Amino acid sequence: MGTVTTADGTEIFYKDWGQGQPIVFSHGWPLSADDWDNQMLFFLAHGYRVVAHDRRGHGRSSQTADGHDMDHYADDLAAVVEHLDLRDAVHVGHSTGGGEVAHYLARHGETRASKAALISAVPPLMVRTEANPEGLPKSVFDDIQAQLAANRSEFYRALPSGPFYNYDQPGVESSEAVIANWWRQGMMGGAKAHYDGVVAFSQTDFTEDLKQIGIPVLVMHSEDDQIVPYVASGPKSAALLKNGTLKTYRGFPHGMPTTHADTINADLLAFLRA
Repeated sequence: MGTVTTADGTEIFYKDWGQGQPIVFSHGWPLSADDWDNQMLFFLAHGYRVVAHDRRGHGRSSQTADGHDMDHYADDLAAVVEHLDLRDAVHVGHSTGGGEVAHYLARHGETRASKAALISAVPPLMVRTEANPEGLPKSVFDDIQAQLAANRSEFYRALPSGPFYNYDQPGVESSEAVIANWWRQGMMGGAKAHYDGVVAFSQTDFTEDLKQIGIPVLVMHSEDDQIVPYVASGPKSAALLKNGTLKTYRGFPHGMPTTHADTINADLLAFLRA
């Protein structure tokens, strides 16, 4: 574990375990590198070097007032990659982290990367526009910001208790430990970073980023994702990528790397070995 200081003085916390080909994990909003615990232990055991960082304003990284946008997120990821001199890296991003990975690859190039995976990821664009009618209304994201500002702790209990893990669906058994861990990670970060981050993940258009990416990319998305709608994301991203493969799931939630880790890990491993 360590930190790297970016050009604007932000300290980015990261974990770096093992030897071998590096896999770099980018987490979702408003969580931390801890959300990848299962994947990091799994791939470490399979001989990979695993790296995960806390996004600025999240987890153990600096709670900066500004810079909570995809340009800074991508630059911070680049700072970690360059600090550790990672090469032939596989970049795996979940949710907001998927946007971070796509923007990083387009903004900083692919010379240090070999493959990528976008899991339940926000690209191409989450918010509804004339050109993106399948997206969610802006009012949905305004409401998230309002709830966060009113009572962040309460909101960070409600979201994982319901749609994030599909615990509000018939026949789905909830886990208090999973909910508590989500809340713990969220409350570690800064309210300002999380508030601004809603705009970053919902209103950034990644269409041109996806078109630029040439390395193989596995797009993993569930038709039953209640946070990032499948019709507005997975198939569209795969179609925009030069070398994209879509893996569709049924019955899995947005947080499927946690609830269905065995399946997700196995599918990722098969993609890495292909």
